[in-house]
Amino acid sequence: MLKSMTGFGRGEYFCNDRKFKVEIKSVNHRFSDFTVKVPRFLNPFEDRIRHRLAKDIVRGKVDVWVNFESFTSDDITIQTNDVYADSYMKALQKLCDRYNLGEVPQSTALELLARSPDILISDRYESALSTDNARDEIWDGLSGALEIALDQYNKMRTTEGVALSRDIEENYNLALEMVAQIRTRVPRAVEEHAQKLKDRIADLTDKLGGKSDDSRILTEIAVLADKSDINEEMTRLESHFEQLNSMLTEKGAIGRKMDFLMQELNREANTVGSKSSDMSLTKSVVELKSLIEKIREQIQNIE
Repeated sequence: MLKSMTGFGRGEYFCNDRKFKVEIKSVNHRFSDFTVKVPRFLNPFEDRIRHRLAKDIVRGKVDVWVNFESFTSDDITIQTNDVYADSYMKALQKLCDRYNLGEVPQSTALELLARSPDILISDRYESALSTDNARDEIWDGLSGALEIALDQYNKMRTTEGVALSRDIEENYNLALEMVAQIRTRVPRAVEEHAQKLKDRIADLTDKLGGKSDDSRILTEIAVLADKSDINEEMTRLESHFEQLNSMLTEKGAIGRKMDFLMQELNREANTVGSKSSDMSLTKSVVELKSLIEKIREQIQNIE
């Protein structure tokens, strides 16, 4: 089943008083390109996230955002810089002595110490990775949100892939009808062109009062027919379209393979057009090329 390269998914997961949220968004790209944005303390899990994404996503530019909230005091650690606090207190007492203020008021000293970011140091979430068990708990929550987001993301890509497949099949059937029309028209076009050539030569011969060389005319017609023979190109076109139809039911990432096939289809259609001098054939070839381009535009979205 075809999958689109464009998709979006969001997942939230609560675990051990922690909330994890993951968002995935992707657009078309020739190769796989992952951008993972996580809070700084979750950087150790970035490779795991990329490895998990690679299992489901073969092609596309993918952006992943991870958000984390903790509602447990175990993840927050407040430490004190005692050396700095002692120096701070000595400086305060020195000022009190200088101006004969007596002892530093304890409440005032505590308030001043608490305001200093160099004395009370907040260690936010780092303790959540302090042990192997703690890291496993974090990954359990993170991977839980990631799986939910991936599930939504893949469902969206599959739904869009079904729509793309439907559009491709519609244009594919129209293209096959056009190929059949060209097949039917070719013999008549050659005959009509040959007859026109005979008539022109006969008319020119009559005007010059001479006789036409039937063998020469037949030779020229044979050369013309050989130059305008598109049977080989038509056979390849039909073969390529058959391959395309088979690919529509294949599993896995086949977007690039289909794109290469469309290049071949376009090349064969161009050759048919260059060999055709019949207006009706030329019109059909132009329509065929238009349908091939429509299919190719849809294939650009397929993984």
